[in-house]
Amino acid sequence: MRLLSFCLIIFVLLVSCTSKPEHLSPTSEKITESVYASGVIKARNQYQVFATISGILDTVLVNENDPVKAGSPLLIVTDDNSKFNSTGAQLSAEYANLNENRDKLTELNNNILLAETKCTQDSLDFKRQENLWKENIGSKIDLELRALTYKNSRTALEASKIRYAELKRQLQFNAAQSRNTLAQSRNREGDFIIKSKIAGKVYSLLKEKGEIINPQTVLAIIGDADNFLLELQVDEYDIVKIKVGQKILITMDSYKGDVFEAAVSKINPLMNERSKSFTIEATFIKQPPALFPNLTAEANIVIQTKENALTIPRNYLINDSLVLISDNKTKSVVTGLKDYQKVEILSGLSAGDIIYKPQ
Repeated sequence: MRLLSFCLIIFVLLVSCTSKPEHLSPTSEKITESVYASGVIKARNQYQVFATISGILDTVLVNENDPVKAGSPLLIVTDDNSKFNSTGAQLSAEYANLNENRDKLTELNNNILLAETKCTQDSLDFKRQENLWKENIGSKIDLELRALTYKNSRTALEASKIRYAELKRQLQFNAAQSRNTLAQSRNREGDFIIKSKIAGKVYSLLKEKGEIINPQTVLAIIGDADNFLLELQVDEYDIVKIKVGQKILITMDSYKGDVFEAAVSKINPLMNERSKSFTIEATFIKQPPALFPNLTAEANIVIQTKENALTIPRNYLINDSLVLISDNKTKSVVTGLKDYQKVEILSGLSAGDIIYKPQ
């Protein structure tokens, strides 16, 4: 029994000695504060190709990995209704052409000439009758009839001129309208040939010949052939720290063990409400030898670096403002830069102080 009690005492003493809290002193070393971001590689000027019309994909003129020039035809779409509309616009334009309707104007112009001749003759007859009446020759009824005939002829002449002017104006309007409709139809014909907006490379063809497409259908993806950028997502809590020109350290699964340098080139100011993040773009300082769109990447955006900073491990910090200096006593500290493992102490500790790891 005495032996058992002695062993128990020895065990308690050993446990109490080995359970002493971990402790250390602040260390002077380099610390770098950075912001984590994740994202993908994209070809510069990368964009999705859409049609502006609905129809059937009739011809695919390129293959994936093909180089293309700006304006190069990529795809041809067909639409029978548009063809019929174009043919109808052509026929309407031909029918409404002013020269094709010249005979109608000529007919009305001839009517004007006849009306002018009759009006002139009726005017002479009226003047003659009027002169006779002044000499008491003829009757007043004859004079009134001549006056009425002349008035009717003059009215008919004016009506002929109005009809001529109205027809000419109408024909000119119809001709102009038909030409405009034909021009619009021919412009739409250009929409059937989908062309590249940039000089680059075809990275993906998403539709095949014979498929029905519409203006919401993505047909292909095109971008620069050799020039790539990074598209990264930064949390809303960190975006205020990001500035154009900041250095970025990049790692990729495609290049395990390698770290590449880049720099922030653009900050998109609109937050994605769903992910609560901002999109930033970065440019490689030295681009990896081979890249492809949509490769994943992880990034550390360097916010600030300080040499010879007084640091402690982050897991020794309590509530971002306290450290443990004895079993039950804490001390306030002011922190500065932080990385994933260390935190800078601006005041409250010196290099010789002992602090304990919180349990």
